Amino acid sequence: MAKWGDAESVLLADSSAEAARAASERVNDLIGRHVAEWTQVDATEVAELARVVRSLDAFLCATPYALIPTCTRVAIEVGTGMVDLGGHTPTVLGQLQFDEDARRAGIAVVPDCGMGPGMNNTMAIAAVEELEARGATPVTARVWDGGLPQEPTGPFGYRLFFNIEGLTNEYDGNAVVLRNGEVQEVETLTERELLDFDELGTLEAFVTSGGTSTVPYTMAGTLDVYENKTLRYPGHFAAFRAFKDLGLFARQEVEVEGSSVVPRAAYHALLEPRLDVGAVHDVCVIRAEATGTRDGKHVTVRFELIDRFDEGTGFSAMERLTGWHAAIVTEMIARGEIQPGVHPLERATSQLRILEQVELRGLHVSRT
Repeated sequence: MAKWGDAESVLLADSSAEAARAASERVNDLIGRHVAEWTQVDATEVAELARVVRSLDAFLCATPYALIPTCTRVAIEVGTGMVDLGGHTPTVLGQLQFDEDARRAGIAVVPDCGMGPGMNNTMAIAAVEELEARGATPVTARVWDGGLPQEPTGPFGYRLFFNIEGLTNEYDGNAVVLRNGEVQEVETLTERELLDFDELGTLEAFVTSGGTSTVPYTMAGTLDVYENKTLRYPGHFAAFRAFKDLGLFARQEVEVEGSSVVPRAAYHALLEPRLDVGAVHDVCVIRAEATGTRDGKHVTVRFELIDRFDEGTGFSAMERLTGWHAAIVTEMIARGEIQPGVHPLERATSQLRILEQVELRGLHVSRT
């Protein structure tokens, strides 16, 4: 936002004063001028949150998803545009119910930005837009994405790049997809397939939850198929499918030698130290394909993005794709480029326009 968003100033707010101060100093150092300020705020305190965001043109909400509804109501109350990192589709569907309130307040709210959900859906819908621009009628859109260590390490070929609860949530429950033109649910950790990438070799992909966000609902009636799968190094799927089948994702207590144990809590306590080993140079990959018909022939558009840890800034690829996608949409709101209301990402603006902004920041998206 400081470098690309024409911001006079950027405010970083966190429940930890130390974290907020360190983040602002890091931004100022990278930008080479004093543009970032900081403050301490408890996002569970509505009055305190309102005081902080009231003077802003737009803000990016990076709280856990349980706090996003509160942040949305505060944004509407004080008249400040908002983007969030989401990650929980039922929360997003609830936010969309505030559309009329946001219109009356004259602000735009765009949930579920970041890498996935977020950048993955931007690339898939951009591929659909590209088909339409080339005179084709879109039929299907599929997207595969994942954040990985640059080399498979440890027993699971994986390192933790975000909260472990979020990882398990992706692997648990059902995923929302569009098939045969209808919104359906598919069990997570199923439908494994192998994909080849020039820079990374063979990766495995499987169904996880949350990645499609609201797109299947939005595109029902327009597309026959919309699906998302997560990418991992081969062997990861089998291990975590076994954990799921064993019941280790469950939240209900079980009796173990006279003591009550929550399987998920025990699972996290054992797994997290094996996945969270400090700074790891990562690679993030997103492939999106849209197919359609033109003059009786099949047409396919493929967009692909591979990004790696940046030595110059110290930002991981996961940080870049998550933070920058959300920041781009926040900047659009601050500039007045997105109309008032609560919009699903895929309807907020042209996704090809977002890809233009992504490439300005040095992230290369190949097109086939």
